Amino acid sequence: MAYRPTIGLEVHVELKTRTKMFCDSLNDPNERRPNTNVCPVCLAHPGTLPTINRQAVEFVIRVGLALRGTVNPVTKFDRKNYFYPDLPKGYQISQYDQPLVVGGMLEGVRIRRIHLEEDTGRLVHATSDMRQAISLVDFNRAGVPLMELVTEPDITSVEQASEFARELQLILRYLGVSDADMESGQMRIEANVSVGQMKNDKLHMGTKVELKNINSFKAMEDAVRYELARHEEVLESGGTISQETRGWDEAKQKSVVQRTKEDAHDYRYFPEPDLPPFETDFFNLEKLKAELPELPAKRRERFVREYGLNEAQADTLVGEPALADYFEEAVSELKEKSPQASVLTLFNYLTSDIRGIVNELGIVLRDTKVNPEHLAHLVFLIESGKLTSRQAKDMLAKMFKRDEDPEDILKDESLYAISGTAELETIAQFILQENPAAIADYRKGKVASLQFLIGKAMARLKGKGNPEVLKEIFLKLLK
Repeated sequence: MAYRPTIGLEVHVELKTRTKMFCDSLNDPNERRPNTNVCPVCLAHPGTLPTINRQAVEFVIRVGLALRGTVNPVTKFDRKNYFYPDLPKGYQISQYDQPLVVGGMLEGVRIRRIHLEEDTGRLVHATSDMRQAISLVDFNRAGVPLMELVTEPDITSVEQASEFARELQLILRYLGVSDADMESGQMRIEANVSVGQMKNDKLHMGTKVELKNINSFKAMEDAVRYELARHEEVLESGGTISQETRGWDEAKQKSVVQRTKEDAHDYRYFPEPDLPPFETDFFNLEKLKAELPELPAKRRERFVREYGLNEAQADTLVGEPALADYFEEAVSELKEKSPQASVLTLFNYLTSDIRGIVNELGIVLRDTKVNPEHLAHLVFLIESGKLTSRQAKDMLAKMFKRDEDPEDILKDESLYAISGTAELETIAQFILQENPAAIADYRKGKVASLQFLIGKAMARLKGKGNPEVLKEIFLKLLK
């Protein structure tokens, strides 16, 4: 039997607003003290009334415009009724039949809707002094603006699902609407998975199963891959798939039944009586569209076209917005010093040496003492022959400790590379006199002997010699 996977994603994103969705309590994801950022509104005290967070609405509109969706002229909030211990109202203020955004496209996947709602609280499971399991409720997260994006079931593979989710996360970061960190719950993915069967050249859709408890891209890939295999195994054995919600058990690497899947009517949606419908023209859509930043796909294309990078190099930079910004600033500085300077040399030092030291120190790029101008000057010194590649690595270590331009450090410590032919030729002749065996080996065709001699000379020069000039000198003397 031929099977075809059908996958749709529901992505929940906590928005990076100053306050919560319907009240003035702070939206602070770093607050670790339970029930600190709360107020009568987000705790659902009787008589309190919600007020819409304008910035949250603008953020969702920005996402919709970036993904080429249509902003609804009129939108409204609804009550989604269900009980859960961390839902203080006993219902969630969400959107149902008139979401903020409909349509759109990303990575070849159609987007059905993007709407705005409030997040729930958080349950903390612990053990009492009596060794009884207890659950505590932290309402710091209750009422945080939560964007939900729902795709059409256009995804047909685990790889496509992963590419879509990763690109969406990057777009959210470029737009500045969310940090979208999955480990901390700022971005949460649910996958709707089914396996259709091909019969008589026609696809018969399978029963949909929703996967929850996905907290990383790898977990999403593992969960979807497992569920697709489970569906095929059940169908092959003559069984049927039940419509249900299943949780992903990371430790056991399997999905487990949580509950039968609800339909929309189970939530008894009705318009939120305390929040009237509103027209989105109020938010000046043309201005919001004009203010959209350059998005990742366009930036990758420009980096390849403008800087001569290959696609993998461009993707490395664009995947970290701060790294890409740093790179562009450094390139601008480098081109001012030397229009012909190698952008690739700068790219290599930034993505290898500098990023390696940053990761080792556990800091962020902007907190280093090596600013883009200093990196550009370092590359210029290398290309102008004042600094060897070996010296450059040592220089970077010094630059991370001292907030100084590399040329100032060169002058201060007399570290200029020796490139004078006469001085280097004297050293080369001395090295040849000390190593007659290497000369004989080279003349027998052992090319590695040349590198051995250059290494000896560099050691004698304490790394200050220009290896390219030394190579030319040795080749001349060895004829």
